[in-house]
Amino acid sequence: MNLKQLEYFVAVAELGSFSKAAVILNIAQPALSRQVRLLETDLHVTLLMRNGRGVVLTEAGKRLFDHSVGILQLMSRVREDIEASRDEPAGRIVVGLPPSMGRLLTLPLVEGFRRALPKARLAIVEGLTTHLAEWISTGRVDIGLLHNPEPQPALEVTPVLEEPLGLVSPATKSGGKAVEKRAGRKVSPRNTATLAELTRLPLILPERTHAIRKLLETHAALAGCKLNVFLEVSSVQSILDLVRAGHGHAVLTPSALAASGTPAAFRLRPLVEPRLTSMLCLGVSAHKPATPLSKHVFRMLHELVVAAGRAQDPAYSKTR
Repeated sequence: MNLKQLEYFVAVAELGSFSKAAVILNIAQPALSRQVRLLETDLHVTLLMRNGRGVVLTEAGKRLFDHSVGILQLMSRVREDIEASRDEPAGRIVVGLPPSMGRLLTLPLVEGFRRALPKARLAIVEGLTTHLAEWISTGRVDIGLLHNPEPQPALEVTPVLEEPLGLVSPATKSGGKAVEKRAGRKVSPRNTATLAELTRLPLILPERTHAIRKLLETHAALAGCKLNVFLEVSSVQSILDLVRAGHGHAVLTPSALAASGTPAAFRLRPLVEPRLTSMLCLGVSAHKPATPLSKHVFRMLHELVVAAGRAQDPAYSKTR
């Protein structure tokens, strides 16, 4: 067993496919398969099971995967520490972004990273806050952008941007009428919305594990009312597509609306009574020491998020 075999095994496990991993690793697929088989032979276990869609981890494979990620992360930190002695951040870093911010931040982050850190490598993954927090804790992600993260011993968070939540409706009259008909009553023409108003509207929300959904459900329960969840959809872009088509309303932040690329297609009314906000935080492992590379990328992400907040209507965002 060697580090190269572990790297190959982790790539196949993460991608769920030998062919995809071969392309990413720039290695012939037969050679990649041979290295994984040698690893299985050395350990006397089956690590991957093939099915019609690719490969999945066996129980033994899951245990090796967890160990392998930690080993590869440790070796990466060793290289970064040695290279940092030359005062030039290097190595590989994995950044996790929520889908609502991915479209806003990915391009400027990649461009800034390539200019400032030519000898380092960047990987970006997207996921919900619950998934990103778990990936940071297990070492698969180095820095993550999290919405309202719950306190965890393995997670160290830094608040960056506080945004108000708003009721998102179609901007067109035809779309608005379609939603009003479903709701059974007219939407208030005011520039703000209340929690009580939400309960009377058909809502398109993420599943219950999503940070915003948890926040809404908690406040609704405290107010003694229940949300009218018409559809549960995880993708922010899909939620907005459904809202624009007149199927219901959503509750999102200004940055999520800006990331859609078509904010003019929607009407956003900040929630009041009570005023509900979403806190965007940068999260890192509480147990892994920071490296020159991670410190640099942390500052870069912080600046990008603050800039994204300032680009929104000042009435909608407040940076820290």
